Amino acid sequence: MKVLVTGGAGFVGTNLIKQLLKEGHSVVSIDNYYTGLKSNHQSGAQYIEFDIRNIDDYSAWGEFDIVYHLAAIARIQPSFKQPYDYFTTNANGTFKIAKYCSEKNIPLVFAGSSSHHSGKFKNPYTFSKNVSEELILLFQQHYGLKASIARFYNVYGPYHLKEGSYCTIIGKWEKCLEEQKPLIIYGTGEKRRDFTHIDDIVNALLLINENQAWGHIFELGRGKNYSINEIASMFQTNVIHEDDKPGEAQTTLCVDTLAKEVLGWKAKINIEDYISNYLNNK
Repeated sequence: MKVLVTGGAGFVGTNLIKQLLKEGHSVVSIDNYYTGLKSNHQSGAQYIEFDIRNIDDYSAWGEFDIVYHLAAIARIQPSFKQPYDYFTTNANGTFKIAKYCSEKNIPLVFAGSSSHHSGKFKNPYTFSKNVSEELILLFQQHYGLKASIARFYNVYGPYHLKEGSYCTIIGKWEKCLEEQKPLIIYGTGEKRRDFTHIDDIVNALLLINENQAWGHIFELGRGKNYSINEIASMFQTNVIHEDDKPGEAQTTLCVDTLAKEVLGWKAKINIEDYISNYLNNK
């Protein structure tokens, strides 16, 4: 099977490509390296440096059996300062790849976000991802696109970013620990998050194609959430509090069971075990 992965040098893309290669598939990655890293390259995959906003037809890189569209600018806080970049990358880029896949009859798995549930106008990032989802649905209804949407809940694990404004809280806190700095909690720390390990996410993404499960919106979360304070206590180090940040949901929690019903999927890895193993091996 020949697979196209957009955003293949990023966190989720790298883990997905590793597993695809392990299973013997041919993989092409398209990434503009805005947040992706060349150090994430996996031997055996073909990496193309290009911006999805500027691609109308991916045929120059082969005939693909499936597309995993992971390319996007993520994170909430930077989106307030860069709404144009977020919209043109996340929404316009998705429009182009949905059009390409519908014209070539290639199934598409689109990486959505659990931020959908906080309301589309909560921040520019969430708005851009919501519009992207609606574009997928539009192409399914009117242009014959075979696709499913996979909404991720607070993903963590190998290859997550550890520095910069686009990193996740777990990666950021690992970096703080490595530099012997206190963890920073914005606000009271009572916000609750459903943390989902990348291995569980990759497993679900593969199962969508294996089951030819098109036309669905899959919520991919562990199904258990923790307050930021509870997660901080697992790191067994000092914390400091700073002013809360705007635009973020108070709670994320995956309660949807469609992935279990259709794919036989359930997240298995616990954040407590991950942090414990990290502390024991750092």
